[in-house]
Amino acid sequence: MLVKNRIYNNTLYVLLSGELDEHSAYNTRITLDELFENNNFKQIIIDLSELDFMDSTGIGVLIGRYKKMKDRKIPIFICNPSAHAEKIFKMTGLYEIMPKIV
Repeated sequence: MLVKNRIYNNTLYVLLSGELDEHSAYNTRITLDELFENNNFKQIIIDLSELDFMDSTGIGVLIGRYKKMKDRKIPIFICNPSAHAEKIFKMTGLYEIMPKIV
């Protein structure tokens, strides 16, 4: 799993590339937590265009980050979901808490 990021106009952009599963979840969780500790942004956009696979462990990583940011009143949005990610987000209702944007 590769995590790329940048901050632009008070928005933290995060690109997840690869597979978010039980093998990559721990390192991804740590990386995202470190990124999210920064206070130089008011919202987060997670780009899933390069996410090849995500299992329930990966869903847990995203929900955990959502809960941390919710406490700080920083919304998380999803953009460019791969077909696999789109299916999971629709099936699980994750778009209810992390809306999809264009």
